[in-house]
Amino acid sequence: MTDHPADHEATDPVALLRPVAGDGGLLFCFGLGFSARALARAWMAAGGRVAGTCRSAGKRDQLATEGITAHLFDGSEAMDAAGLADLGRAVAILSSVGPDAGGDAVIRVHGADIAAAAAAGAARGAAPWIGYLSTTGVYGDHGGGWVDETTPTIAAGGRGGRRVAAEQAWSALAPEAPAHLFRLAGIYGPGRSALDTVRAGRAHRVVKPGQVFSRIHVDDIAAVLAASIARPAPGRAYNLCDDEAAPPQDVILHACALLGVTPPPEVPFEEADLSPMARSFYADNKRVRNNRIREELGVRLKYRTYRDGLAAQLAAEAARR
Repeated sequence: MTDHPADHEATDPVALLRPVAGDGGLLFCFGLGFSARALARAWMAAGGRVAGTCRSAGKRDQLATEGITAHLFDGSEAMDAAGLADLGRAVAILSSVGPDAGGDAVIRVHGADIAAAAAAGAARGAAPWIGYLSTTGVYGDHGGGWVDETTPTIAAGGRGGRRVAAEQAWSALAPEAPAHLFRLAGIYGPGRSALDTVRAGRAHRVVKPGQVFSRIHVDDIAAVLAASIARPAPGRAYNLCDDEAAPPQDVILHACALLGVTPPPEVPFEEADLSPMARSFYADNKRVRNNRIREELGVRLKYRTYRDGLAAQLAAEAARR
């Protein structure tokens, strides 16, 4: 379990990033999705510039309206010269691109470019910070038991095994700046939470006795990444999760209570109409410790439980009305 100090004050990612980003420092993100864009917003608020990759011209144009320079990259063909130039100028490089059947596409196509940027930065005395967003799935199933960063990762097979291989590739990619590894629990936040699932009519209360999942709010992901950039420890791995692993049906029940709607009925796992992908998530059952982000990076989570995060989302929505 984690502590709950009375003087808890959430980590401010913007304040942490100002010394690095404040003079127009460039953050480069391979994959500008939900998590990376949370860091990007904090980085720009701290005075920095953001560039990165996306897969479509439409997404590139949307990102431009947010002040982000995006370059097309679909995992097969290399970025254009402008993208490579931005990568070479970056003071921080983050990848949130998951591996495919052939391995990590970013390393496959641009590994040499990242290694060259790291070597050039190190020669100037300023190697870039490099981060890779992984998953707590690398630990496999522990029957509801606790895991931390010292827990052995699974050797091979399935999504978890591919992630372990990707972690190893990122760790070995640039000897001058080994990647920081961030093992994320289930990600949620505005537009991607139990509240949104309930409102969309897609909520289910699937019950598998003893099953729990850990979660992390997207704002807390940005805070942990900012803390690592401010206090780099190349090659270090961190678990990103909140303080309370919980059964998934409990989260849906709480969201329904907040919204004042009747919850869907409980359905035994064996009888649930789940896709193969959704069913596979229930194969892993564990509780994830987050001590290292608190003790080594000084992070204090903004949302220590799913109840905190969902309540804040509702309050923010009410304030915008």
